[in-house]
Amino acid sequence: MVYRFLFGFLLPLVLQPSLVLCNPPELKIGFYQYTCPYAEVIVRDEIARIISHVPSLAGPLLRMHFHDCFVNGCDGSILLDSIPGLPSEKESEPNLSLRGFGTIDLVKAKLEQACPGVVSCADILALVARDVVLLTHGPYWNVPTGRRDGLRSVKDEALNNLPPPFFDATRNLNQFFVPKGLDAKDQVVLLGGHTLGTSHCSSFSDRLYNFSGTQMPDPALDRRYALRLKSKCRPGDATTLVEMDPGSFRTFDASYYRHVARGRALFTSDETLMLDPFTRDYVLRQAAVAAAGGYPAEFFADFVASMVKMGNMQVLTGTQGEVRRRCGAVNPIGM
Repeated sequence: MVYRFLFGFLLPLVLQPSLVLCNPPELKIGFYQYTCPYAEVIVRDEIARIISHVPSLAGPLLRMHFHDCFVNGCDGSILLDSIPGLPSEKESEPNLSLRGFGTIDLVKAKLEQACPGVVSCADILALVARDVVLLTHGPYWNVPTGRRDGLRSVKDEALNNLPPPFFDATRNLNQFFVPKGLDAKDQVVLLGGHTLGTSHCSSFSDRLYNFSGTQMPDPALDRRYALRLKSKCRPGDATTLVEMDPGSFRTFDASYYRHVARGRALFTSDETLMLDPFTRDYVLRQAAVAAAGGYPAEFFADFVASMVKMGNMQVLTGTQGEVRRRCGAVNPIGM
């Protein structure tokens, strides 16, 4: 095991040298080495400060990178505000519960003070995702950078491309993951990001009260867990938050897989991982490690690989797109 001293802690560094070979040629580790040499330090310091005050933002900030990349690639389009007549991805139903946009704006402001017009918002999302994982005791990895920011954000494109919490992981792999160059292993690994954060009751209430129109709970959901969830989530509740990884929702670890293996996953997407032999074996393997209190070396290494792979999807580089001066809006003409 190799360790690196970051944020005042000696933390494990997951090494994946082969991943560099998979990066688009325009993305590279240390892209800002000469144009903004302290860019990653600035991001880390600001995120460490914010998470120390608001630890519940770690999960939403990690998911923001997912939600960005799954819609036309990792181009920062999730950050764009709507303009008259053109609602942006922010207004799409899957993104209405996202938090942390103000955090990204704070990070961007710090970078603009140090290096105006250099670091893209798309790269900020990738770096922030890495840093919140590390700050919650997950793995560290080198993030290839050099992404440029997109010029458009369309509400309906988010709805059509983001996997909903009720999707079937066995049936919808080809709809949401394969077209983006991701496979079944990436799916089960990236869903492991649900170890961080909370969810609104409305994202899974159908499993409690009306599964598949039966007016009954999902039979795959552990009965005692279902009763516990019902005590928190009444029918029609759209405001209450529930931990996705009960007891460990602020720590990046493999305990999420224990809940999936026991029929205690919140979402249909996570529960259906147990229906496919490959993903089921993966879930059970990680659940066993978590139950034994072991270090989740396989999951951490796989998560790093899948995050880098996802972060490479349909990126804009070179002269494509732009580097926004403010993440919520494209640059004015002439800037």
